[in-house]
Amino acid sequence: MEVERSESEAERYDRNWIELVQELRVAQTGVQVLAGFLLTLPFTAQFADISSWHRSIYLVAFSLAVATVGLMTAPAALHRFLFGHHEKDTLVRAGGWYAKAGLTTMGLTLVTVVVLIFGVVVGDVAGLVAGAVVLALYLLAWVVLPLSLLRRG
Repeated sequence: MEVERSESEAERYDRNWIELVQELRVAQTGVQVLAGFLLTLPFTAQFADISSWHRSIYLVAFSLAVATVGLMTAPAALHRFLFGHHEKDTLVRAGGWYAKAGLTTMGLTLVTVVVLIFGVVVGDVAGLVAGAVVLALYLLAWVVLPLSLLRRG
């Protein structure tokens, strides 16, 4: 049940922006660590020994990680451009879109990394199965459950 707040429209946008920035901080740290880890992999001696299939999976994972960092930091850049122009509603709307897109690419990055790691360590079939399981868990936790909670409310 939503609690009524006695706040102006400007106060609501300020609160929404603060909450969005906090959500991005939580997700962004993990993504930056993962992207940094992926950045170092090609410079290890063992990387030369992986198959072209695993190299392709790596490139997809790395590209998704880079896209995620860009999407998760985009609201800060947008804030700099819109600051002082009384566009907080636009900032909150666009920031929300960037956050959803960034969480999507973050989930896909993690799924791809799972496919890569299980593929290298156990085998390609295990990698694909593990990736499918992780994808299903993310879809359940990040999409199905929130939508069911919205419908109930």
